[in-house]
Amino acid sequence: MTLIAYPLSGALPDIRPARATRDWIDALPEQYGYRCLPLNIASMHGWEVCSPCRATAVWNGGTGIDAITVTSEEKHPLLPASHFGSGVLTFHVAVLFRTPPGVNLMVTGPINHPKHGIMGLSGIIETDWSPYPFTMNWKFTAPNVPVTWEKGEPYAHLMPIQRGLVESLEPEIRELDSDPETAAQYRAWATSRSQFNTDLKTPGSNAAQERWQKGYYRGKQPDGTDGPPEHEIKLRPKPFPGR
Repeated sequence: MTLIAYPLSGALPDIRPARATRDWIDALPEQYGYRCLPLNIASMHGWEVCSPCRATAVWNGGTGIDAITVTSEEKHPLLPASHFGSGVLTFHVAVLFRTPPGVNLMVTGPINHPKHGIMGLSGIIETDWSPYPFTMNWKFTAPNVPVTWEKGEPYAHLMPIQRGLVESLEPEIRELDSDPETAAQYRAWATSRSQFNTDLKTPGSNAAQERWQKGYYRGKQPDGTDGPPEHEIKLRPKPFPGR
Protein backbone atom coordinates (compact mmCIF):
# COMPACT_ATOMS: atom_id res chain seq x y z
CA MET A 1 0.00 0.00 0.00
CA THR A 2 1.63 3.25 -1.12
CA LEU A 3 0.76 6.94 -1.05
CA ILE A 4 2.73 8.47 -3.90
CA ALA A 5 3.41 12.21 -4.17
CA TYR A 6 4.48 13.71 -7.49
CA PRO A 7 5.78 17.26 -6.81
CA LEU A 8 4.65 19.67 -9.52
CA SER A 9 7.06 22.50 -8.75
CA GLY A 10 10.34 20.63 -8.43
CA ALA A 11 10.27 20.08 -4.68
CA LEU A 12 7.85 18.42 -2.30
CA PRO A 13 6.03 20.94 -0.11
CA ASP A 14 6.31 20.65 3.65
CA ILE A 15 4.20 17.54 4.28
CA ARG A 16 4.45 15.72 7.59
CA PRO A 17 2.57 13.04 9.54
CA ALA A 18 -0.29 14.74 11.37
CA ARG A 19 0.48 15.58 14.99
CA ALA A 20 -1.67 15.20 18.10
CA THR A 21 -0.47 18.38 19.82
CA ARG A 22 -2.44 21.62 19.61
CA ASP A 23 -1.52 25.00 21.10
CA TRP A 24 -5.04 25.57 22.40
CA ILE A 25 -5.01 22.21 24.19
CA ASP A 26 -1.59 22.98 25.66
CA ALA A 27 -3.16 26.14 27.15
CA LEU A 28 -6.05 24.29 28.85
CA PRO A 29 -5.91 23.61 32.59
CA GLU A 30 -3.88 20.42 33.01
CA GLN A 31 -4.09 20.08 29.20
CA TYR A 32 -7.25 18.07 29.78
CA GLY A 33 -8.12 18.00 26.07
CA TYR A 34 -5.49 15.31 25.52
CA ARG A 35 -7.58 12.97 27.67
CA CYS A 36 -10.07 12.74 24.79
CA LEU A 37 -8.76 9.82 22.75
CA PRO A 38 -11.24 10.26 19.86
CA LEU A 39 -10.02 13.85 19.45
CA ASN A 40 -6.36 12.80 19.53
CA ILE A 41 -6.83 9.99 17.01
CA ALA A 42 -8.65 12.33 14.62
CA SER A 43 -5.86 14.90 14.93
CA MET A 44 -3.26 12.29 13.94
CA HIS A 45 -5.34 10.65 11.20
CA GLY A 46 -3.33 11.45 8.08
CA TRP A 47 -0.79 14.02 6.92
CA GLU A 48 -0.52 17.79 7.17
CA VAL A 49 0.60 20.18 4.46
CA CYS A 50 2.33 23.17 6.03
CA SER A 51 2.87 26.79 5.09
CA PRO A 52 6.29 27.50 3.51
CA CYS A 53 6.51 30.92 5.16
CA ARG A 54 4.57 33.35 7.32
CA ALA A 55 1.58 34.80 5.46
CA THR A 56 -1.39 36.96 6.46
CA ALA A 57 -4.67 37.32 4.57
CA VAL A 58 -7.50 39.82 5.09
CA TRP A 59 -10.91 39.89 3.42
CA ASN A 60 -12.76 43.21 3.13
CA GLY A 61 -16.18 41.60 2.80
CA GLY A 62 -16.51 42.02 -0.96
CA THR A 63 -17.23 39.39 -3.60
CA GLY A 64 -14.44 40.20 -6.04
CA ILE A 65 -11.08 38.52 -6.35
CA ASP A 66 -9.46 41.76 -5.20
CA ALA A 67 -11.41 41.63 -1.90
CA ILE A 68 -8.65 39.53 -0.29
CA THR A 69 -5.20 40.94 0.41
CA VAL A 70 -2.29 38.59 1.14
CA THR A 71 0.99 39.78 2.63
CA SER A 72 4.09 37.76 3.39
CA GLU A 73 7.57 38.23 4.77
CA GLU A 74 9.02 36.59 1.67
CA LYS A 75 8.04 35.62 -1.85
CA HIS A 76 7.09 32.01 -2.43
CA PRO A 77 5.22 30.26 -5.29
CA LEU A 78 2.96 28.43 -2.83
CA LEU A 79 1.61 31.46 -0.99
CA PRO A 80 -2.20 31.55 -0.72
CA ALA A 81 -4.07 33.69 -3.21
CA SER A 82 -7.55 34.94 -4.06
CA HIS A 83 -8.77 32.87 -6.99
CA PHE A 84 -12.54 32.33 -6.71
CA GLY A 85 -13.74 35.53 -5.03
CA SER A 86 -16.55 35.67 -2.44
CA GLY A 87 -14.13 35.48 0.47
CA VAL A 88 -12.49 32.19 -0.58
CA LEU A 89 -8.73 31.92 -0.08
CA THR A 90 -6.83 29.29 -2.10
CA PHE A 91 -3.67 27.35 -1.32
CA HIS A 92 -2.05 25.51 -4.23
CA VAL A 93 -0.78 22.19 -2.87
CA ALA A 94 1.34 21.64 -6.02
CA VAL A 95 1.42 17.87 -5.65
CA LEU A 96 -0.27 15.12 -7.66
CA PHE A 97 -1.12 12.26 -5.30
CA ARG A 98 -1.71 8.64 -6.22
CA THR A 99 -3.43 6.30 -3.77
CA PRO A 100 -4.08 2.53 -3.99
CA PRO A 101 -7.10 1.39 -6.04
CA GLY A 102 -10.38 2.32 -4.40
CA VAL A 103 -8.82 4.78 -1.95
CA ASN A 104 -9.72 8.48 -2.06
CA LEU A 105 -8.05 11.41 -0.33
CA MET A 106 -10.14 13.69 1.82
CA VAL A 107 -8.58 17.16 1.89
CA THR A 108 -9.75 19.42 4.68
CA GLY A 109 -8.55 22.06 7.11
CA PRO A 110 -6.19 20.95 9.89
CA ILE A 111 -8.35 18.84 12.21
CA ASN A 112 -9.05 20.28 15.66
CA HIS A 113 -7.04 23.36 14.70
CA PRO A 114 -9.52 26.30 14.64
CA LYS A 115 -8.65 29.71 13.25
CA HIS A 116 -10.59 32.86 14.07
CA GLY A 117 -12.35 34.49 11.13
CA ILE A 118 -11.93 31.67 8.64
CA MET A 119 -12.67 27.97 8.18
CA GLY A 120 -11.20 25.29 5.97
CA LEU A 121 -13.40 23.77 3.28
CA SER A 122 -13.33 20.02 2.60
CA GLY A 123 -13.09 17.96 -0.56
CA ILE A 124 -12.76 14.30 -1.51
CA ILE A 125 -10.72 13.35 -4.57
CA GLU A 126 -10.42 10.01 -6.38
CA THR A 127 -6.65 10.08 -6.26
CA ASP A 128 -6.28 6.47 -7.36
CA TRP A 129 -6.79 7.56 -10.99
CA SER A 130 -7.15 11.35 -11.25
CA PRO A 131 -4.40 13.19 -13.15
CA TYR A 132 -5.75 16.49 -11.82
CA PRO A 133 -4.14 18.30 -8.87
CA PHE A 134 -6.32 19.99 -6.25
CA THR A 135 -6.26 23.10 -4.10
CA MET A 136 -7.01 23.67 -0.43
CA ASN A 137 -9.60 26.40 0.05
CA TRP A 138 -10.61 28.42 3.08
CA LYS A 139 -13.76 30.54 3.49
CA PHE A 140 -13.57 33.76 5.48
CA THR A 141 -16.34 34.02 8.05
CA ALA A 142 -15.73 37.62 9.08
CA PRO A 143 -14.46 40.68 7.18
CA ASN A 144 -11.48 42.79 8.22
CA VAL A 145 -10.03 40.07 10.46
CA PRO A 146 -6.36 39.37 9.64
CA VAL A 147 -5.65 35.63 9.53
CA THR A 148 -2.03 34.46 9.76
CA TRP A 149 -0.35 31.15 8.99
CA GLU A 150 3.06 30.86 10.56
CA LYS A 151 5.89 29.09 8.74
CA GLY A 152 5.41 25.37 9.32
CA GLU A 153 1.78 25.76 10.39
CA PRO A 154 -0.54 23.29 8.63
CA TYR A 155 -3.07 24.63 6.15
CA ALA A 156 -4.38 21.27 4.87
CA HIS A 157 -5.01 17.79 6.24
CA LEU A 158 -4.91 14.71 3.99
CA MET A 159 -6.91 11.67 5.06
CA PRO A 160 -7.30 8.46 3.01
CA ILE A 161 -10.81 7.01 2.93
CA GLN A 162 -12.18 3.90 1.25
CA ARG A 163 -14.35 4.70 -1.74
CA GLY A 164 -17.82 3.17 -1.58
CA LEU A 165 -17.71 2.50 2.17
CA VAL A 166 -20.46 5.01 3.01
CA GLU A 167 -22.85 3.57 0.43
CA SER A 168 -22.11 0.01 1.52
CA LEU A 169 -23.42 0.63 5.04
CA GLU A 170 -27.09 -0.13 5.72
CA PRO A 171 -28.46 2.17 8.45
CA GLU A 172 -30.64 0.33 11.00
CA ILE A 173 -32.39 1.21 14.24
CA ARG A 174 -32.66 -1.49 16.91
CA GLU A 175 -33.79 -1.63 20.52
CA LEU A 176 -30.78 -1.66 22.84
CA ASP A 177 -32.05 -4.78 24.59
CA SER A 178 -32.01 -6.68 21.30
CA ASP A 179 -28.27 -7.03 21.96
CA PRO A 180 -28.11 -8.14 25.62
CA GLU A 181 -24.31 -8.06 25.81
CA THR A 182 -24.04 -4.50 24.47
CA ALA A 183 -26.95 -3.39 26.69
CA ALA A 184 -25.30 -4.85 29.79
CA GLN A 185 -21.95 -3.21 28.97
CA TYR A 186 -23.58 0.17 28.39
CA ARG A 187 -25.59 0.05 31.61
CA ALA A 188 -22.53 -1.00 33.60
CA TRP A 189 -20.70 2.00 32.16
CA ALA A 190 -23.62 4.39 32.85
CA THR A 191 -23.79 3.26 36.48
CA SER A 192 -20.03 3.59 36.97
CA ARG A 193 -20.01 6.98 35.29
CA SER A 194 -22.72 8.33 37.56
CA GLN A 195 -20.89 7.03 40.63
CA PHE A 196 -17.56 8.39 39.39
CA ASN A 197 -19.02 11.87 38.88
CA THR A 198 -20.48 11.77 42.39
CA ASP A 199 -17.20 10.58 43.93
CA LEU A 200 -15.27 13.18 41.95
CA LYS A 201 -16.64 15.85 44.30
CA THR A 202 -15.18 14.08 47.34
CA PRO A 203 -11.57 15.13 48.09
CA GLY A 204 -9.26 12.15 48.46
CA SER A 205 -11.59 9.69 46.74
CA ASN A 206 -10.28 7.33 44.09
CA ALA A 207 -12.22 9.31 41.48
CA ALA A 208 -10.65 12.58 42.63
CA GLN A 209 -7.20 11.02 42.35
CA GLU A 210 -7.87 9.50 38.92
CA ARG A 211 -9.57 12.75 37.72
CA TRP A 212 -11.11 11.04 34.67
CA GLN A 213 -12.28 7.59 33.67
CA LYS A 214 -9.79 5.84 31.44
CA GLY A 215 -11.73 2.78 30.29
CA TYR A 216 -12.12 3.75 26.64
CA TYR A 217 -8.63 5.29 26.51
CA ARG A 218 -7.12 2.03 27.73
CA GLY A 219 -9.35 -0.13 25.52
CA LYS A 220 -11.09 -1.76 28.47
CA GLN A 221 -14.69 -2.92 28.78
CA PRO A 222 -16.75 -1.47 31.68
CA ASP A 223 -16.14 -4.66 33.69
CA GLY A 224 -12.37 -4.24 33.31
CA THR A 225 -11.83 -6.96 30.73
CA ASP A 226 -9.76 -6.26 27.64
CA GLY A 227 -11.37 -4.78 24.57
CA PRO A 228 -10.25 -5.56 21.01
CA PRO A 229 -6.50 -6.06 20.54
CA GLU A 230 -6.47 -3.58 17.62
CA HIS A 231 -7.57 -0.70 19.89
CA GLU A 232 -5.57 2.41 18.94
CA ILE A 233 -4.11 4.92 21.38
CA LYS A 234 -1.74 6.48 18.85
CA LEU A 235 -1.47 6.68 15.10
CA ARG A 236 1.89 6.76 13.38
CA PRO A 237 1.51 7.80 9.74
CA LYS A 238 4.78 7.24 7.94
CA PRO A 239 6.69 10.33 6.75
CA PHE A 240 7.58 10.91 3.14
CA PRO A 241 11.25 10.10 2.42
CA GLY A 242 13.59 12.86 3.54
CA ARG A 243 10.96 14.47 5.81
